[in-house]
Amino acid sequence: MPMTHIERFCSIYRDLTKISSTDLQTIYTQDVEFIDPIQRHKGIDDVAHYFEKLNEQASSCEFDIQHVVTCESNDADIHYLITWYMTLVLKKPQKTIHLDGTTLLKKTDQGFYFHRDYYDLGEMVYEHIPLIGWIIKKVKRKLAQ
Repeated sequence: MPMTHIERFCSIYRDLTKISSTDLQTIYTQDVEFIDPIQRHKGIDDVAHYFEKLNEQASSCEFDIQHVVTCESNDADIHYLITWYMTLVLKKPQKTIHLDGTTLLKKTDQGFYFHRDYYDLGEMVYEHIPLIGWIIKKVKRKLAQ
């Protein structure tokens, strides 16, 4: 029995550094819109280029997909909500980043045409910059009191 789009998506996203442009074409439409807190990518070629750049910087980028929620009919036309835990291992500087996030997906019969990731940009980027990271962590601790 062939995999559904969402099963194929989850399988491919186990390790982003192993994704090929052919893999991307099996889950996304040609006009896919891919958005994360850093940038917006439009079209399968732009998304493939984004993953190529990621592969240059990371030795691995693994996702532990925790929940896949199929959404009922809704005004936003969201089909799936996915929660995940990412482990990103950068080459230079050699560093491991752990991050929780959420993905929203919209699809047609041809594949996913909309992919939006939500995660804490401070946790992903800013907390790993020496002085800024120290300040952000200190502010977070203060707010948690």
